[in-house]
Amino acid sequence: MMRKFLFVFALSLMTLGTSAQIQEGAKLDNRTATLDKGKGTDDQELTTGKVDLEAKNDLKKDSEKNETNRAKRVFGRDIFNNKLLSFEPNMNIATPSNYVLGPGDVVVINIYGGSQSENEYTISNEGTVTVPGYGPINLSGLTVAGANAKLKSTLGKRYRSSSMKTSVSSTRSIHVNVMGEVKVPGTYTLSAFATVFHALYMAGGINDLGTLRNIKVYRNGREVSVVDVYQYIMNGRLAGNIRLQDNDVVIVSPFDCLVEITGAVKRPMTYEMRKTDDVATILNYAGGFANNAYKEQLRLQRYNGTGRQVYTVGKDIMNTTKLMDGDVLSVDSMLDRYENMVEVKGAVFRPGMYQLGKDGVNTIRQLIITAQGLTEDAYPKHVVIHRLKDDRTKTVIAIDLKAVMDGKEPDVTLKNEDVVFIPTEAEKTKVRTLTISGEVQFPGTYEYAEHQTIEDFIVQAGGLTDAASTAKVDVARRVLNPSATQDGEEIAKTYSFTLQNGLIINKEADFFLEPYDQVYVRRSPGFEEQRNVTVTGEAVFPGDYAMSRKDMRLSDLVKRSGGLTAFAYAKGARIERKLTKDERIRIQNVLKAIEHQNSRKDTVRIEPEDLGDTYYVGISLDKALANPGCAEDIVLREGDKLFIPEYNPTVRISGDVMYPNTVSYVPGKKVNYYIDMAGGYGNLARKKKVFIVLQNGRVSTRAKDVDAGCEIIVPSKPDKKPFDPSRILGMSTTFASLATIIVALTKK
Repeated sequence: MMRKFLFVFALSLMTLGTSAQIQEGAKLDNRTATLDKGKGTDDQELTTGKVDLEAKNDLKKDSEKNETNRAKRVFGRDIFNNKLLSFEPNMNIATPSNYVLGPGDVVVINIYGGSQSENEYTISNEGTVTVPGYGPINLSGLTVAGANAKLKSTLGKRYRSSSMKTSVSSTRSIHVNVMGEVKVPGTYTLSAFATVFHALYMAGGINDLGTLRNIKVYRNGREVSVVDVYQYIMNGRLAGNIRLQDNDVVIVSPFDCLVEITGAVKRPMTYEMRKTDDVATILNYAGGFANNAYKEQLRLQRYNGTGRQVYTVGKDIMNTTKLMDGDVLSVDSMLDRYENMVEVKGAVFRPGMYQLGKDGVNTIRQLIITAQGLTEDAYPKHVVIHRLKDDRTKTVIAIDLKAVMDGKEPDVTLKNEDVVFIPTEAEKTKVRTLTISGEVQFPGTYEYAEHQTIEDFIVQAGGLTDAASTAKVDVARRVLNPSATQDGEEIAKTYSFTLQNGLIINKEADFFLEPYDQVYVRRSPGFEEQRNVTVTGEAVFPGDYAMSRKDMRLSDLVKRSGGLTAFAYAKGARIERKLTKDERIRIQNVLKAIEHQNSRKDTVRIEPEDLGDTYYVGISLDKALANPGCAEDIVLREGDKLFIPEYNPTVRISGDVMYPNTVSYVPGKKVNYYIDMAGGYGNLARKKKVFIVLQNGRVSTRAKDVDAGCEIIVPSKPDKKPFDPSRILGMSTTFASLATIIVALTKK
């Protein structure tokens, strides 16, 4: 029992140690309870996680659906979804003579000759126009030509000496019903000139179930037209695309037969076919075979009611093989093989593939002659032929091509897809090189050439640089001992030379470089580039100055710049120095160590990229000028910038003070005087850690070191974590649970 108690007690301590986790778990339980409570309520009570999961699932389903739609994209189905192809009728043309008039049309009766008049009349709902002095005349249902004839027969008696012409100035609107498998079925108000295609466009086009081959138009309960969209797409025929009339009904039925064709055709897609169409028809719709198609046969996959079957359709039965819904035709590509090809690679003037056979080449000698012969660097004594065996694996045949070309050996007969490789002299051995490094214009690796001297090689590398030493040029040479049976101690031979006027002295005149030699041109110890330092501010002649010696000091630079002006403040002078690569690495390592040791304290983090390219060096220019050569008179480094400021009689107070401020400098006053001038310390001020940044770049913690132009910085204590009642509540709950467990165990 005691063991069980200890186990429960340890478990409780672990729970107590992770009170934050308990709180997170409680929050999760509350969130779950809210989710359960929110079932059947507004969407806003759903958790974000569940909404995101459902959104991802919906997105996945939509993606899969889109992939399926793309795979089954039916040719021509999107023709009525194209914004650039609306099939809208042209209203700026003369009204056709066969146009049937109806209520709402505006007709113009033009009388010319002995009498002159022009009047417009609108056909009423009863189908008539009322002519003043004559009465109503029924024109509805007549064509323009028929209406013109009727008006001449009725009104012509009044205007026997005149001619009469009837035209339409404004057409009426009609109502057309588009039903069936369209995107937006319904009743549409269209122009009286509208056709079936325009009505389908207004209805959003054909949906995924609609037919393109059997669109029907009904008028007064009778079928008046059947539209086949493929006839328009393939042949440009508008047969069946009649002009609609009021109350016409356009019916789009479901498709009968969809057939997919894939592979080596010009337009692989899914096509809607008639049940009477054959394989040759869909090949024509797909644009015919591609240039790499295997035309002798194709593969047909078909559903048979219980499963799927595969048929091979030869080119002789393509015109008689009928198609069924769901068929999939596959057109294979030709094999990637040659029937009459040999190839030559390497050292010939015209490498490549050549025709094999009756009108081409048959032997290797004929192949070399056809390829314009061997190049000058060819190595014909060992030529390789790669030949395919019956199982398409390769075998190698080696021949002496030189002997064949000279007639000393019989010619070799070539076979289909033979590949002949002719090497060069350079390929016979490894590529031989020479390497040069050091003070030459173009150090690097160069191709070896026989009888090459060190001088030749230096000239090839662009010549010596200004920093090159002619007193010492070294050559390292490989140790070659092909007959050795064990390792030797010597791994390279070295030679040293002296150059004078570009020639080697103190060595044999016949020293030639060998393959893989490495030449080292040393840097002269007496060569130095100019090093510049800069002085700015209150110097008599500020600017850039070249260092005359490596040990040039502060006092030397001030002396060369003409000394200080009357306004100069020597105690505030500082040096800005460039950060070297080695210094940057050391500073980064120090910062990483500090950050690691103080990861849980209020340490300021400084990333490596925040270091900048320069830093300040704390100096005492007044002491250096008073005692040249002393420790304060530091040695300068290339790129140093000495800044000599004017006298600045102020002190800045910043950090954790009540009111950061800049005040006048009072000689002899200590730190607390200036902090009082800033309102005193802040609530979190670390009073014992106050430090002073002097104008010359030095930092001091002594209160008496306040000087003109300095800055007093008061750091802050780390923020304490605020009181969290939930943590106390979590701990109380844990202790209560622990007490309950202990009581239960003791009762046993």
